[in-house]
Amino acid sequence: MPHYRISEAARLLGVSDDTVRRWVDDGRLTARADAAGRKTVDGAELARHAQQLAAQPAADAGVSRSARNSFTGLVTRVVADTVMAQVEMQCGPFRVVSLMSAEAAAELGLEPGSTATAVVKATNVIVETVPGHA
Repeated sequence: MPHYRISEAARLLGVSDDTVRRWVDDGRLTARADAAGRKTVDGAELARHAQQLAAQPAADAGVSRSARNSFTGLVTRVVADTVMAQVEMQCGPFRVVSLMSAEAAAELGLEPGSTATAVVKATNVIVETVPGHA
């Protein structure tokens, strides 16, 4: 089973190193020292914790949807012509790009600096692994 250093766990969960250390101190995550003396978190435990975080009610908890993937972030760029718009968002470490009608982008008030949530439902998902963490 892979183990992740505190900084790796933080990056994977989209939080700061200090947040992961607080979770360890509070007993929400268990850490143990690796051969070099660095604190690590078990991959399976980290996955369970990520699921618990994802299951927490979101700000729009009253909204029901079939899509399971939503990313809230800042709009960083909007390129629109008379028909279509390309909207780029930065959602934590993730860049999300959406193509929509220019009319929809205008109605939503999408402009750089505004907050939005990208809701994604895809039939094709490509999964990659990092050597040494599979």
